Amino acid sequence: MECRRIVSFLAATCLLLLIDVAADEHNHVYELGNEVVLWMSTVGPYHNRQETYSYYSLPFCKGPKEVINHYHETLSEALQGMELKISGLNIEFRQPVKRKEYCKIDLNEESYKAFVYAVRNQYWYQMYIDNLPIWGVVGEPDDTNGEISYYIWTHKKLDIGYNGKQIVDVNLTSESKIELKPGKKIPFSYEVNWKKSNIKFEDRFDKYLDPNFFQHRIHWFSIFNSFMMVMFLVGLVSMILMRTLRKDYARYSKDEEMDDMERDLGDEYGWKQVHGDVFRPANSPMLFSALIGAGFQITFVVLNVILIAIIGELYTERGSMLSVAILVYALTSPINGYAGGGLYARMGGRLWIKQMLLSAFLIPALVCGTAFFINFIAMYYHASRAIPFGSMVAVTCICIFVILPLTVVGTILGRNLAGTPNAPCRVNAVPRPIPEKKWFMEPFVIIMLGGILPFGSIFIEMYFIFTSFWAYKIYYVYGFMLLVFVILIIVTVCVTIVCTYFLLNAEDYRWQWTSFLAAASTASYVYLYSFYYFFFKTKMYGLFQTAFYFGYMALFSLALGIMCGTVGYVGTNAFVRKIYSTVKID
Repeated sequence: MECRRIVSFLAATCLLLLIDVAADEHNHVYELGNEVVLWMSTVGPYHNRQETYSYYSLPFCKGPKEVINHYHETLSEALQGMELKISGLNIEFRQPVKRKEYCKIDLNEESYKAFVYAVRNQYWYQMYIDNLPIWGVVGEPDDTNGEISYYIWTHKKLDIGYNGKQIVDVNLTSESKIELKPGKKIPFSYEVNWKKSNIKFEDRFDKYLDPNFFQHRIHWFSIFNSFMMVMFLVGLVSMILMRTLRKDYARYSKDEEMDDMERDLGDEYGWKQVHGDVFRPANSPMLFSALIGAGFQITFVVLNVILIAIIGELYTERGSMLSVAILVYALTSPINGYAGGGLYARMGGRLWIKQMLLSAFLIPALVCGTAFFINFIAMYYHASRAIPFGSMVAVTCICIFVILPLTVVGTILGRNLAGTPNAPCRVNAVPRPIPEKKWFMEPFVIIMLGGILPFGSIFIEMYFIFTSFWAYKIYYVYGFMLLVFVILIIVTVCVTIVCTYFLLNAEDYRWQWTSFLAAASTASYVYLYSFYYFFFKTKMYGLFQTAFYFGYMALFSLALGIMCGTVGYVGTNAFVRKIYSTVKID
């Protein structure tokens, strides 16, 4: 059953990438009188967007219709807590429904307390018609008489716009406010109005977007500012390194013309002195190569998902972004194995099976571990964010039967095609002692300072990304995200090269981990910023929302750190190989 679900998930995702037709709700084309399903999704407090519960966790009643022609819930929807329940309301394409009562509830003490709690905490609910989201408020308090009374909206008025055979607009109006009192009978009703609309089907999501927010002048200015910082930084790095390296080459050439006595009496210093140790394998090569392999994979996943989002407008389909991310991550597993396996072989590692398993399951284990921890809290709260057991099994099957075999293939290719050591300098048998240096040249200080400029280049974009995920905004400006991604890569490489040059000039050859961690420290600043955002930019509260926020922000920051660390190491590795291959070493 689960394997069949995985196959259907992969097939549906591939179809989403190839054609602009949704698998859900058929293909958004209706004939006169066709069934239109109103899905009831979730309900939860307005200020805690991620704290959602099933719509029927509140004592709402269903309509008389019990069976529909189709039902659809993808793996990504289940992982995101999108519970879709049948509303039971009879809606047919272009068939208006006059105000009609569809059910009543007897408000006993338990139901009364549940509704009062929801109204007091500003509960909103979410519905879908033809994949278009609809939001409504449960009720509102009223204290005009000196006492606080709680009211609930009982009538749903749906105004649905159509263009030809397609639904292009849905609006909900909540009416009939009724006071909540124990023992009271509360009727629920609905009506449906169909209106011809000039909105094109491909433009129907424009009403949900917020151009004034995402295309604000501050956003444009931040992009321009980051771009100018890149130009300045690249020019500065090029000028400093070219001039400094030219002097170094001249000094080393002069040293080579001296005889042995003069050379011994000379004051030799600088990065050339560690040529016999600079290509020594990094400490903990298995973990290091696994991180680099995972970083390559994450980088390719992020780049491809951004490009697909630009082309396909993934925000218009429920769960499509997560579906594409899972699919791309699974299919890029050979990149992980190739990069990590090849690096581990070049470092002389022999436990390649352990390295391969660590590389394959490093990111999935972190993601599943975090989700498993949060899942316990979600289950305690009976929240819709609790991941069903079947979905856990499906994810496990993807890891074992898709990700692992592809990683094995990549590792074998990496060991055979890129596993031969090819350092331009031979490695000394005995490590050279590292001389004492000033405190600001220590690796720890370099690591902490290395992430400041990269974080500065993405600081503003982080605010927009956080707001889209933790508030009610739909992120759609993926062109901005692509520019910021490129800027982040360039700034990270430039900063890490400079840090590594200073480290080698201090005759400290521990550059592999230093370059990786200096670039990865960007993530620590992002995580610190998430604390500021939580306390000063949101009104979130409660154990569930706090654990959810900081748990997944830690996961996001960790993935960002691994990606930046890999980019920094790759750029630094190219720089180090270049300078040591140019200088003549005796």
